[in-house]
Amino acid sequence: MPSQSKAQRGTMERVMHEFKEGELRTGRGKGPVVTDRKQAVAIGLEEAGSTNRESPAENRRHLSRTKVKEAHGQTAEAENEGKRAQDRTVEKGEANARGGRSRGDSREALYAKAKARGISGRSKMSKAQLQSALSH
Repeated sequence: MPSQSKAQRGTMERVMHEFKEGELRTGRGKGPVVTDRKQAVAIGLEEAGSTNRESPAENRRHLSRTKVKEAHGQTAEAENEGKRAQDRTVEKGEANARGGRSRGDSREALYAKAKARGISGRSKMSKAQLQSALSH
């Protein structure tokens, strides 16, 4: 049996961590929480592209899709970290309102405002462009 690559091991570790924390879900993260360890291992192997049930090309596609998901922060672990980071950003914004050394809102805060207002093309805008779009 061939050994897993570093990327595959990292994916397995993340999936098993999500399982341990009760965050791993079936159906691309929309289904019920996984409670069976064997099911968690099966999900991890598929996401890591290590399963013996798929062709090598299909396994490569699964690993590639998983790495994109991890890079975009679309895993349960990353989403929870993002929520905590967002909470810190709010706290940081409150500190800036009390006299911090910020020059207005952060790009992330401006992006959130633009998203709430439905401004198209916001993901590719710089901080200055977001400020300009929000002022209109």
